Amino acid sequence: MARYLGPKSKVARRFGEAIFGPDKVLSRRNFPTYGVLERQFRNLFEKAAKADGITGEVLLQLLESRLDNVVFRLGIAPTRAAARQLVGHKHITVDGQVVNIPSYSVKPGQVIAVREKSKSLEVIEAALAGFNHSKYPWIEWDENAKAGKFLHKPERADIPENIKEQSIVELYSKN
Repeated sequence: MARYLGPKSKVARRFGEAIFGPDKVLSRRNFPTYGVLERQFRNLFEKAAKADGITGEVLLQLLESRLDNVVFRLGIAPTRAAARQLVGHKHITVDGQVVNIPSYSVKPGQVIAVREKSKSLEVIEAALAGFNHSKYPWIEWDENAKAGKFLHKPERADIPENIKEQSIVELYSKN
């Protein structure tokens, strides 16, 4: 299991985007991307290419339906890296079952919740305190249960990321 541990601000400056999440160097443009490495991204692209629909949009929908991303979008974690860690440390359940695989693909209708033992964690409480849960139309949040429901896969217009998916499709289609 690999993770990029190098200089994140340097890479973010090179691309002009906050690739790894909020960055004080690029704080004026806070558009973090998904933090997926090359092989996993290639596999997602191939899956998107085989699926019906526009490949770029399907790819973004697959990325948005990853468990670590859904946990981040629900506001349970402040960053995608923190969401990945919460999932890996078994603090998150999907339909009542503990899931510790960050790349787990969440299906429409599934309920993502904070585990009962973990509801009092400071990190989770702090992240949920100042978060606007009505930002994303494809998920809904239940404050009392500390659970969210993945309603449907998002449309491209709903995804706030500053990504040119057509460029990605062109690059990966060359091989």
